[in-house]
Amino acid sequence: MRLKDKVALITGAGSGIGRESALLFAREGAAIAVVDVNDQAGHETVAMVEQQGGRAAYCRADVSKAADCEHMIALAEKQFGKLDVLFNNAGIMHSKDDDALTTDEAIWDLTMNINAKGVFFGCKYGIPALRRAGGGSIINTASFVALLGAATPQIAYTASKGAVLSLTRELAVIHAKEDIRVNALCPGPLRTPLLMSFLDTDEKKQRRLVHIPMGRFGEAKEIAYAAVYLASDESSYVTGTEFLVDGGLTAAYVTPQ
Repeated sequence: MRLKDKVALITGAGSGIGRESALLFAREGAAIAVVDVNDQAGHETVAMVEQQGGRAAYCRADVSKAADCEHMIALAEKQFGKLDVLFNNAGIMHSKDDDALTTDEAIWDLTMNINAKGVFFGCKYGIPALRRAGGGSIINTASFVALLGAATPQIAYTASKGAVLSLTRELAVIHAKEDIRVNALCPGPLRTPLLMSFLDTDEKKQRRLVHIPMGRFGEAKEIAYAAVYLASDESSYVTGTEFLVDGGLTAAYVTPQ
């Protein structure tokens, strides 16, 4: 198994990429600290992991709060004895996030606090745990919009994911000699509740699909397969990357420098 005897903490594990990753990581041998703000969804993920013979424990944490992030790391170490993989996956895409003219300051602050500050707090408290384990892997969920502008305006979300990408690069350089790898997972548009609720009309969906060479939205489990690679020792020489899983979208639109 690719993650045998490893302990992974996954934020936003109650649905979407987080849940699919929790299930896959567990099948590959990892014990899972399931973190979410939705208690019911989090407990459901734990039950699903246990039903397939894996080990999991739930922790409620609002990643925009330092104390909650400190607590989730402590719980993972207390429950499973160590932490090898930190998957900072929790994020929001607010329906009222639009362009700079119409997006309220409150929407900007909420989005940045969860999507960017949440990754900072996860790393702030998670890196000491990875040090105690002798090294490990940090995976931060960014997005293709960290590299491209979004066809449907979402200024706060795009800015927050750009911050995640920059944060990832710097942390990768700082901690490379400690055997702590830090990579940004950059999904393309996915058929998840998060995006489908944002692209709430056929017109908005088509505006995204027209840019994807594969002609379809990705699935959460396809991102989970990429995440398990970054979590495993197979990626032992991979750090500081923008790991794109986007159906060819950025290949079609990024101009080489």
